Amino acid sequence: MLESRENYLEAILMLKQEIGQVRSIDIARKLSYSKASVSRAVGIFKNGGYITVDAKGYISLTAEGLAKAEAIYERHRTLTSFFMEIAGVPEHVAEEDACRCEHVLSKQTFQGIKMYLNENGVC
Repeated sequence: MLESRENYLEAILMLKQEIGQVRSIDIARKLSYSKASVSRAVGIFKNGGYITVDAKGYISLTAEGLAKAEAIYERHRTLTSFFMEIAGVPEHVAEEDACRCEHVLSKQTFQGIKMYLNENGVC
């Protein structure tokens, strides 16, 4: 899945946790994307089976969308912890770098980082 699409799913999950119900405008604000871009993406995700949209415009992740979003968000949290706790990077830098790296790291490298953090009581 493309990085921008992963960002959308992660944003929907985070917004759901933060505010409960998610609309396209909430995603646009969070990601600083245009309403038109978000509208287009919502259509793609809806057709792809990752989200549903109710009559009032509220967006929910399907089981498949939720699984993908949770996996992306786990990578984000784990990498942020790694950068802060092991590399000593400030939180805002760790967050930005985690957001970029979460999309390109191999499963093997991510699992190695996760195992290291777990074994050392960091995460």
